[in-house]
Amino acid sequence: MQALDWIILCVTLLFIVGYGAIKTRGSKNVEEFILGNNETPWWTVGLSVMATQASAITFLSTPGQAYHDGMGFVQFYFGLPLAMILICITFIPIFHKLKVFTAYEFLEQRFDIKTRTLASLIFLIQRGLGTGLTIYAPSIILSSLLGWNLNFMNLMIGVLIIIYTVSGGTRAVNVTHKQQMFVIMSGMFITFFLILSYLPDELSFNNVLHIAGANDKLNILDFSFDPEKRYTIWSGIAGGFFLALAYFGTDQSQVQRYLSGRSVKESQMGLIMNGLLKVPMQFFILLIGVMVFIFFQFHSAPLHFNPNNVKSVNSSVYKADYDVLEKQLAAVAEEKKEISMLYVNQLHQDYDNKELHNRMVALNTREKDLRDKAKDLINKVDSNAETNDKDYVFLYFIINFLPKGLVGLLLAVIFSAAMSSSASGLNALASTTTIDIYRRNIKTPKSEKHYVNATKAFTLLWGIIAILFACVGTLFENLIQLVNIIGSIFYGTVLGVFLVAFYIKYVKAQAMFWGALITQVAVIYIYMIDIVSFLWLNIIGAVLAILLSMLLQMFINGSGGKLKTA
Repeated sequence: MQALDWIILCVTLLFIVGYGAIKTRGSKNVEEFILGNNETPWWTVGLSVMATQASAITFLSTPGQAYHDGMGFVQFYFGLPLAMILICITFIPIFHKLKVFTAYEFLEQRFDIKTRTLASLIFLIQRGLGTGLTIYAPSIILSSLLGWNLNFMNLMIGVLIIIYTVSGGTRAVNVTHKQQMFVIMSGMFITFFLILSYLPDELSFNNVLHIAGANDKLNILDFSFDPEKRYTIWSGIAGGFFLALAYFGTDQSQVQRYLSGRSVKESQMGLIMNGLLKVPMQFFILLIGVMVFIFFQFHSAPLHFNPNNVKSVNSSVYKADYDVLEKQLAAVAEEKKEISMLYVNQLHQDYDNKELHNRMVALNTREKDLRDKAKDLINKVDSNAETNDKDYVFLYFIINFLPKGLVGLLLAVIFSAAMSSSASGLNALASTTTIDIYRRNIKTPKSEKHYVNATKAFTLLWGIIAILFACVGTLFENLIQLVNIIGSIFYGTVLGVFLVAFYIKYVKAQAMFWGALITQVAVIYIYMIDIVSFLWLNIIGAVLAILLSMLLQMFINGSGGKLKTA
């Protein structure tokens, strides 16, 4: 990195942290610290909701996902707009009417303290893991590519987040989200147009799409009914709908964003904004990954994108074998560039040359085979090494091909995204711990100032826990998938509880508590035996919680209501 990159990176981050801390310090009561005094306008609600979901993992992993597997991942978000509509109709009006600080307060009013506590604890577990991961993900990749110490990276990101989140609570999170989203989207648009400018002059955007299509990178829709396929239009609409409904409707990190809205209407407008913009935003980020793939049709790409793995194999007895693979890849790259240009020329002549198409596909297949052989060598060096390098593709491009200054801007994008999602997580974890666990169980009345200080203390505590988790985490396949897997394991159960609470009035507390508890154990078991794609766990969890609670309620009614509870 050049001096200009360091300046841009440091100034951007320090401005966001400083502005957030100074602008929002001095909360006088719990409502101001947790809900921002309900003064947030709809467009800030919308941006904050988007920023909470758009973690650094989104901007690191999603382009790499598209580089390797194409645009099919966008199907994951197809159910989101439908979920936004249902939340606007049912969830938001009820939450605002009851004037709750957290979503789980409603569950005690509808059921009992046990059900509220269970839902709160499930949230704290999955969001605690998720927040640690949103810190860890950018840290491990940045440390690998830049040579920075991993634990120092975790500590730096964590401390920056803690500073303004402890200082200003929800208002600080909302204020900084606006700046972070501006930095993020500016950086991504600049990168997109820069990649276009780096391509050969003969290449129009239409030609780019043809080359991508010829290499199966634009297969957006998959109508397969295979339950083991992760991303199909059915799993996206059904599983994605349930995941989005659970995430935006029951996860306090999102609920807190729109509970801070000025009114029911402003909160609803913020979520509708998210529903309208989220799919196009993810489509655009995936398209950037496809553009990086096209870029490497005309420029040399490394045999493996994770520099730590490359360093390990080059210092082992397999270095000579790895060098042979690199030379073979260089030869493939030269031929690939030549064939790609010939393919573009025949497109200009409106002539479909199937032979060129087949040769181009064969070369990319050959490249994939060479990369797989490289992974085999890496595994021989270290059987525990993570050879999936999708998360390193986009950052490798940023560091090696972007001009001075823009590298710092794109790193600021990644840090901003990490801070935006992690800050929302810490804010929600602290609020839930204070309201649903601490205040609910404390025996003696305390002042508003006491609970504000308690929330700040819990923010600091969860920040430390998240940093510690990040420091002991391990990379697991593609990071954006891991975040969604963690959510899918837990979200379905909590969603089922809320759906029963809203729509099935005859189910009471005991049936709901035991139905939810049994469901959560069952979902964890189903995931461990790996019989369906993780997206289906959201549906399974929600449906199972609903059915079990209904059956248990029938049993309780039939036995005179005598069901023992722990």
